Amino acid sequence: MKLTVIRFLMIVAVASLAGCDHATKHAAKAELENAPPQAVIGDFLRLDYVENRDTGFGLLRWLEPETRLPIILALQSLGALALAICLLRRRTFDVYAAGFALVLAGALGNLSDRILRGHVVDFIRLPHWPVFNLADIWITIGVGLLIFANTGVLPRRRAEAEAKS
Repeated sequence: MKLTVIRFLMIVAVASLAGCDHATKHAAKAELENAPPQAVIGDFLRLDYVENRDTGFGLLRWLEPETRLPIILALQSLGALALAICLLRRRTFDVYAAGFALVLAGALGNLSDRILRGHVVDFIRLPHWPVFNLADIWITIGVGLLIFANTGVLPRRRAEAEAKS
């Protein structure tokens, strides 16, 4: 397959995943804001609208809110740019490309929320875990793929495996 087609498909995949994240956040805001949490699977899985004005796990809560948002926007933008470069440098759609695409889609989903709303909409609640969204799921799965690909857990192409032996 031509490199331009592969890159086009990767961009479409990232845009589609980020779009799904954006659509679910829009629906969560419309249906869950100012409403009590909705049980999906008993107390295990609930839908609960939360506006996250910090990073994951509240890592920057010690910063003043006026300082926090510009720092998060700058770092998240640089991270998304680095991920886009890594993705577009791939010559094939492999495990690495899938990992970069998922992380980039999640990063763009949360970045667009911060740009448009000033915060990230989270709405999926599990016991003993911070509330999260689809973008966070994309990031987690993508990072997992990248880790597994680098540790040799996932099979590599035969030529790559033989070259390293």
